[in-house]
Amino acid sequence: MTTVTKLQPGPVIDETVRLLTEHYVFPEIAGQLAGLLQRRHAEGAYAVDDAEELARLVTADLRSVNGDRHLSLQYHAEQVPEKQGAAVLESIRGDFDTSLGGAPRVELLDGGVAVLELAPMLFPLDWAAEPLTAALTLTARAQALILDLRANRGGDPDTVAFICSHLLDERTHLNSMYWRDGERTEQSWSQPHVPGARFGGSKPLYVLTSNHTFSAAEELAYDLQQLGRAVVVGEPTRGGAHPREGWTVHPHLEASIPIGRAINPVSGTNWEGAGVQPDISCAPADALDRAHALARARLAG
Repeated sequence: MTTVTKLQPGPVIDETVRLLTEHYVFPEIAGQLAGLLQRRHAEGAYAVDDAEELARLVTADLRSVNGDRHLSLQYHAEQVPEKQGAAVLESIRGDFDTSLGGAPRVELLDGGVAVLELAPMLFPLDWAAEPLTAALTLTARAQALILDLRANRGGDPDTVAFICSHLLDERTHLNSMYWRDGERTEQSWSQPHVPGARFGGSKPLYVLTSNHTFSAAEELAYDLQQLGRAVVVGEPTRGGAHPREGWTVHPHLEASIPIGRAINPVSGTNWEGAGVQPDISCAPADALDRAHALARARLAG
């Protein structure tokens, strides 16, 4: 049974402002947003008694300056733990269990072309390594591979590197992350060895995207595209390149604040705002058939 906790907007806004100021990857914008939230609160804009409504109002204001889609006040219907980052883990555990660990579909199409759907997200690697190894090992024998990310809403950058390691032949610099904390930059590389079989870096590879493809799923598509390893088929993705952390600010509310930004070693930039642009544009519903046709034509050629 869910316990109803009376909403007091003031402490929620105060704590969100503090977290923004201390952690948001863009300090100057953090200052602008902090002032905006404080002003809106003083004007009575957040005088509501419903946590879901407060989340909607605050999120709209948080995204009003630079449109950062990782920046939000998230509502959770069930009470979430107070520990940093725990709210998301609590909310996604059920998705992991009901999606075969994030690999709900493995299929062999005509012509030796395999499809591997990764959805609804790229789960934390300590959860997902086993099911992903099984799925990637199974598809490693295919003549061509289609990764379906059309319904993937993001996840763990370490899982991105794990997947890429199965799709490349050599250790490769995939991405870099700038973190505000310590003003440091960390590089992400594929690994020289993988558990199970490796699809490798030479057979045809296609990645399907849609406007629902977000965050770490976008990184997977973008990294492979920038390396010239994959052909991206579908529509532009949502455009979120800032890794986030979550802090519980109320039993049903979590402040989601980007703490870093991606820097691709090939492009020198990322997909924030613009999304990953497909190499072959088409409606998401047509993307699988289009990629399958491209793969068969390439194999025949």
